[in-house]
Amino acid sequence: MSVTGSAAKRTGAAPHPAGRVARRAADTARVLEARWAGVLPYASAERLQSGLVHARRSGGIPDQLLLLEHPHVITLGSASDRSHVLVDAAERLELGLDLIECGRGGDVTYHGPGQLVGYPILDLKPDRKDIHRYLRDLEEVLIRVARIYGIAGRRIPGATGVWTDTGKLGAIGVRVSSGWITSHGFALNVTTDLSYFDRIVPCGLAAERVTSLERLTGEIVSMPDVVQNTAEAFATVFGAALRWAGAPAVPDADRRAPRRKTEPPRREAGTGPA
Repeated sequence: MSVTGSAAKRTGAAPHPAGRVARRAADTARVLEARWAGVLPYASAERLQSGLVHARRSGGIPDQLLLLEHPHVITLGSASDRSHVLVDAAERLELGLDLIECGRGGDVTYHGPGQLVGYPILDLKPDRKDIHRYLRDLEEVLIRVARIYGIAGRRIPGATGVWTDTGKLGAIGVRVSSGWITSHGFALNVTTDLSYFDRIVPCGLAAERVTSLERLTGEIVSMPDVVQNTAEAFATVFGAALRWAGAPAVPDADRRAPRRKTEPPRREAGTGPA
């Protein structure tokens, strides 16, 4: 992967060889194009990802980072156990919860308002063709974002995601095509209504707790700030030059996840892949 360097300062003298190397690095730096898609139904996001994957594979676009929120939805990965969905069709209808089978790996998870979802559409060729490294890099992005808010995120050996002392903050579930083009990605709980996780047993880990930036900081967290911080952290970790596709439109600064007036009894549950 290319790394951006500083161009040599122009003077009357011939440029130093190191300056020429730095300019070449800047000229060939990998570009990451970030897109804010707003609140997007899960099926629509899958169609958008599919189009971006095709365009990335053909070389029509640079690497992409699609950032968005979903309406309430439970998704089933390729390794899902249906018994890990703890609400029936009638309860899902009452809660406004969709149930969708998706193309990522992993088990059951929940997405909803107040959760920042990131779908990187990257070409891992030629120098990042290592899925384990890719997963660790996604974790690093979330750890860096958490650090901005004074939160110590960490990995757990043998698992994928980001945890804190009081629960799981970020989940990861990806798909990598045979051409090393990525899709699906990560989910970071910002102002998420965590009670919705009580309706699932993601990854079969019934005792696992979840948390959010809002709960951990005890403050209202600005989604626009998290969107910007995440895009910048992603570009840094992946050694890319960040640019926004169009204006970097982000949600209203004072918007928080909607809260239900009445909540059913809580169950102990965790989080799962994106």
